[in-house]
Amino acid sequence: MAGSAPVAAPVVRSSSEGTNTNYLAPLSVLTTLFFMWGFLTCLNDIIIPHLKGIFELNYAQAMMIQFAFFAAYFVMSLPSGAIVKKVGYKTGIIIGLLVAALGCFLFYPAAGARSYAMFLGALFVLASGITLLQVAANPFVAVLGKPETASSRLTLTQAFNSLGTTIAPAIGSFLILSTAVKSKLEIAQMSPTAADAYRLAEAASVQKPYLGLTGALVLLAVAIAAFKLPKIEGSEDVTAAGSPSTHKSAWSYRHLVLGAVAIFVYVGGEVAIGSFLVNYFKEPAIGGLTESAGAKLVSFYWGGAMVGRFIGTLTLRMFKPGKVLALHAIGSVAFIALSMATSGSLALYSILAVGLFNSIMFPTIFTLAIDGLGKHTGQASGILCMAIVGGALIPVLQGFVADAIGIHHCFIVALLCYVYIAWYGAKGSSPVAARASA
Repeated sequence: MAGSAPVAAPVVRSSSEGTNTNYLAPLSVLTTLFFMWGFLTCLNDIIIPHLKGIFELNYAQAMMIQFAFFAAYFVMSLPSGAIVKKVGYKTGIIIGLLVAALGCFLFYPAAGARSYAMFLGALFVLASGITLLQVAANPFVAVLGKPETASSRLTLTQAFNSLGTTIAPAIGSFLILSTAVKSKLEIAQMSPTAADAYRLAEAASVQKPYLGLTGALVLLAVAIAAFKLPKIEGSEDVTAAGSPSTHKSAWSYRHLVLGAVAIFVYVGGEVAIGSFLVNYFKEPAIGGLTESAGAKLVSFYWGGAMVGRFIGTLTLRMFKPGKVLALHAIGSVAFIALSMATSGSLALYSILAVGLFNSIMFPTIFTLAIDGLGKHTGQASGILCMAIVGGALIPVLQGFVADAIGIHHCFIVALLCYVYIAWYGAKGSSPVAARASA
């Protein structure tokens, strides 16, 4: 999720493979991409309570922020693949950065106009750029060095992605949530001069940070353009046995289809929890915290995922991935249930602990889902990438539930997501074809 998504692309190789070229500098620059899209994605958790207060939104309406953002994965994944195929990976990265920069820039007029629709449009543009980055950047990281160390390079970039999601809430709380949002009644009671000054400060709290991000993304695009990166050539897809597949498409593999559902509910559940944390912590029965104080605690949710990834590199080597996935999902179910059944600090820290269990889910589900697909792996990757749209739909569903039964127990939606993931890890991930096609 908020982690880096696998790309819908075939296996790649560098045209300069086998040389002694030092890739440290370009790898360092590319690694910042993972940090940046993790940072930008997690800032949504800060924008949600801010815009909810400004526009007096209910929870379902506020979750349209995540809908606009993650819908871009579903809409733009295939077009992004076509762009990369036509212009190449390096140019695709540059275009992705510039599109993301445009999305950040659009926050300025959206805040000035105080238009929620403009904010949603800006988020869609921003996410479209990030989608293109994910389609284009991962293959470069895989080939920048020796093939036998590709996994370690990707693990490193994943860690930097988690670093971005970890520090974004703390920085966002300071820059964006430092000004408390006032109600319409409170603004009406202010003098015209004071009300105008408040509105300017409110707009600036969003405008300045995103203008800064615009500049950072443009500079990163320039840096990428300045580096000579190796050319990438596609290789033919083959089955694990090196023989032609007996299946006409990836859709004929049961564990792939079930894996796509698992990606859908995983991203949806993870994003839904993160999106509600600041408002959850504001509840008197939970923490009674200010938005700024609550936003700082969100860092522990995403930081747990970063720590869990390092631990997972060991546990996934020691035990079967399906079992590890199932146990992590069961852990998530247990802590969500504990949070809903309790109050105060126990409820607060229980929901934060779910982040630790989220850590290995995305890469593990992805690996299990493409197991044995051979030449259909590229198509399968595209299917799984599009399934990230769960981050758009499930938070909105949880928003409707929150409006109906309250925020304390709306996490039942996320809990059910993890129940399915536990089943997939234990049973559904077995590589059994749904239908064979000679």
